[in-house]
Amino acid sequence: MNEKSSKNKENKEKNKLEKENKKDENENIKEMGSVISKNKKGNIFCLTIIGQIEGHTVLPSEDKSTKYEHVLPQLILIEEDENIDGLLIILNTVGGDVEAGLAISEMIASMKKPSVSLVLGGGHSIGIPLAVSAKHSFITPSASMTVHPVRMNGMFMGVPQVFYYFEKMQERIVKFVTKNCKVSSKKFHELMFKVGEMFNDVGTILLGEQAVEFGIIDEIGGLSDALDKLYKIIKNSKKENIS
Repeated sequence: MNEKSSKNKENKEKNKLEKENKKDENENIKEMGSVISKNKKGNIFCLTIIGQIEGHTVLPSEDKSTKYEHVLPQLILIEEDENIDGLLIILNTVGGDVEAGLAISEMIASMKKPSVSLVLGGGHSIGIPLAVSAKHSFITPSASMTVHPVRMNGMFMGVPQVFYYFEKMQERIVKFVTKNCKVSSKKFHELMFKVGEMFNDVGTILLGEQAVEFGIIDEIGGLSDALDKLYKIIKNSKKENIS
């Protein structure tokens, strides 16, 4: 009787723990748009970056946004957690706060964990550094990316120092993008300042195949392609660690 009672107690505790883990997973999906996928190939943390990248200014509640103060701690957790083998980044963003976007991009690029990004819908503006920050990047054929100069909303002083600041900010983006993908600085500047393509604006809208053609994104592909690539990188990474 004691053995049977002990076994029943263990089963109850196990079921309780499973329910709690499931509850935590559902909360992560609801609050952060993140989930951990586990199988024999590896444990994948899926991070979604959607809507606008929210920085130091809080966006209206009706706007879809990704808050950088949520993403940065998640990236630390992913890098330090021995049970997580790789990171899959799903992007569908219109852009947003430049410094917040660059902060997230720099952190992803500096991670040792294998990472793959997938652009669905759009990876516009500061979404470009986010897309190229992963070890390998994919874009679906129907997705698009907008390359344009740095913009700022609201009132600001019309003095040379402000334009100098814009130029420095722009160069930070160009340097990061060209360092983490195959596009040249000259070509990226050309796309950024192209006229005649966007109504009442400068810049370039690239569809999936064009983004690959110019060397910004590595490959055309979908979810299965991104996962297959990530598992391959994880496998090779484990071999390197063993040797």
